[in-house]
This record gives sequence, C-alpha cells and structure tokens, in this order.
Amino acid sequence: MTNYTKTILINLHRIIYYVVKARIWMRHPERHSVEERYAVAQTMVDKMNKSSGYKTICFGEDKLPKEGGYILYPNHQGKYDVPGIFSVHKKPLSFVMDEAKAHIILVAEFLMLVDGKSIILDDLRQTLHVFQEMAQEIKTQGKKFILFPEGGYKENNQNIVEHFKPGSFKLAQMAKAPIVPVALVDSYKVYNSPHKGPVTTYVYYLDPIYYEDYKGMKTTEIAEMVENRIKDKIKEHLASA
Repeated sequence: MTNYTKTILINLHRIIYYVVKARIWMRHPERHSVEERYAVAQTMVDKMNKSSGYKTICFGEDKLPKEGGYILYPNHQGKYDVPGIFSVHKKPLSFVMDEAKAHIILVAEFLMLVDGKSIILDDLRQTLHVFQEMAQEIKTQGKKFILFPEGGYKENNQNIVEHFKPGSFKLAQMAKAPIVPVALVDSYKVYNSPHKGPVTTYVYYLDPIYYEDYKGMKTTEIAEMVENRIKDKIKEHLASA
C-alpha cells in the first residue's frame, strides 16, 4: 500500500467532513474571511500529516516580503508540494494547478477554499487570461500565489530539478511582484515514491528577487536565475545531510 493510499484510508472520515464543510462554506464565501478559509485548509493539512507521520521543516521565513503580494516559485516534486508549503506559510496563500486535475474530490474543495486558479496547460490564451486576473489580485489585494515553473513533475524524482519554463515568469512581470524562489527537498517521498512510513520534508524560502532587480531581464534569463538558485540550495542541503 502506497503512502498516498494509506493517508486517504486513514483520513477518509476527515476527507468527507472537510469536503462537505468546504462546499457549504463556498456557497456563501463572503461569510468567511480569507484568513478563516486558509486556517481550515491548514488544519486539513495538519491533521492528515499528523495521522501519517509527515513533517515539514521550514527555513528562511524571515526572508519573505513583509508587505504586499508575491509569487512563490518552487521546484515541483509531487502531490505533497502544495500541502507542504501550506503547512509552513503563515499568511493566506493560494496556488495554481493544471485544470485537468482541478476537479478531483478534495483537491477541488481545497482549491476553492483558498481561491486557487487552474490553467489549461496547452491553452496560451486561457493561461494569459488567468495570469491577468492573478496579476491584478497581487497588485490590488496583496495576494500570494504558488506557481510551479517546471509545469509538471516526475515520479520518484530524487530531488532532481527539471528545466523551468520561462512563460511562468510572465506573471511576475505583469504583476511587478517579488519573486520568491523556493527549494523543496524530499517532498517527492511523501506521495510520489515507493517510500513507506514517516517522512520529513524541507522548504527553503530563498532571497526574494524584486521587480527592480529583474525588470530589464527576459523571462528566459529570470527562469535560469531562479532555477539555478534552487538547484544550488538543494545541492547544499543534500551535501550537508
């Protein structure tokens, strides 16, 4: 039995409870603040983690911008990446995911609770429209998003970082928002590897890259810079482990 299947079975009663609760809440989202809904999402993650022995350790929280919105750009390792970051990010946070996976039970409710976005990976027009919405929300509401520049992930990826897609950094340019590179380590072990049993994963928030620092750069150059910083941090972590 995989970790993923085991977690679902152990938490089936919780999943039913939170799916129903989320659907009821989202009938009238105006009755529940962003902070209240984010707290519910974090509680979901916390209970499922504790039931299965998953723990995430965070470094660099003090580097996160204190005011306004920003975009977290992490490497992508698997299904646990978003829950792992949510478990250690105190302020309300949202994320972007593949439209094809956005309607799975629990995932859909989780996405709704935090006002997440879904994009059709091969539809550039739809993606641009979503980016425009996000950029406006970042500028006017100070929203914070997770966007994976690798696009997808490979099973059991052994902490290997794939090529970052330059197009994902178009959002940062549109929003003129800080880019926060995020290095995830061992996140793949939770749900996307043969590993069984408890897992400790790591989230490293790296130094933010502000608009003034990248406004003259091409998206290909930004992507390479962020990718290299994340790779360097992962190498550093693995070398010291």
